[in-house]
Amino acid sequence: MLRNITVGLDGSPESLAAADWAAREAQLRDTPLRLVHAWRWQPRTHTSLTGTPIPSPLNDLRRDWAERLPARLTERHPGLRVSAEQSAEWPVAALLAASGDADLLVLGSRGLSGVTGFLAASVALWVVARTERPVVLVRAGEGAENDHMTGDVVLGLGLENSDDSVIGFAFHAASRRAANLRVVHGWKPPPSSYGYGEAFDIEPNAELGTQVRRRLADALRPWRSKFPGIEVNEQALIGTAGSHLVDASRNAALVVIGRRNRRTPFGNHIGPVTHAVLHHVAAPVAVVPHD
Repeated sequence: MLRNITVGLDGSPESLAAADWAAREAQLRDTPLRLVHAWRWQPRTHTSLTGTPIPSPLNDLRRDWAERLPARLTERHPGLRVSAEQSAEWPVAALLAASGDADLLVLGSRGLSGVTGFLAASVALWVVARTERPVVLVRAGEGAENDHMTGDVVLGLGLENSDDSVIGFAFHAASRRAANLRVVHGWKPPPSSYGYGEAFDIEPNAELGTQVRRRLADALRPWRSKFPGIEVNEQALIGTAGSHLVDASRNAALVVIGRRNRRTPFGNHIGPVTHAVLHHVAAPVAVVPHD
């Protein structure tokens, strides 16, 4: 049985934002929070005269930060159950191992506008591409001033590869937050819709649009019945899903997207939509893997 929310920490400001977000989520779910300090300790240095080994100042700062964080979180979030551990493994290996018995793994990042923390070494992307647990990436700094405690939950839903685990994650997230759910599906008309000079053929695409909206409604209907108290706003929009999700994410509480499991040994197979959302959305982003 999965029993905790795990947050991966690397000593950066983004980690602190991720820890705060994970603490709030743990309280919403009434589940423990597990802190995993996943950084490689700096080697000891030596004095130039005696050669006596002395601790790295960076190690001391990180150790102090790690020891203070649980108390800080319980002060900010009364009643929170927190445990902490340090890992000597490389961050990707440590975080993948930690995600194995977690409901949710939470990491910090800043996207393309000043990449720091885990994303600086592509650790987050490697973890997102390989874990079989949902991962939430939380941004901090410029563009992330909103505390993301209010606003809609936004679900990016692909109809060709939709999965109930992704839809269910979004509905449960909206229910816990008493938030509206905004469902965004991006689609492209077939090439035959364009005539000479790329003129847009309106009538066939109006019919296609009706069909897409009907399929979207069909995919959501069982979940509307399970969560009758959630207001669901669904949009089938012409264009790439990534750009529409970036637009829809402004002031969102959470953005939810799916990622198909691709069990290959090489590459970060997260797909163009996931890549665009992770790098350009300021709101927390949940990536839910599925078969």
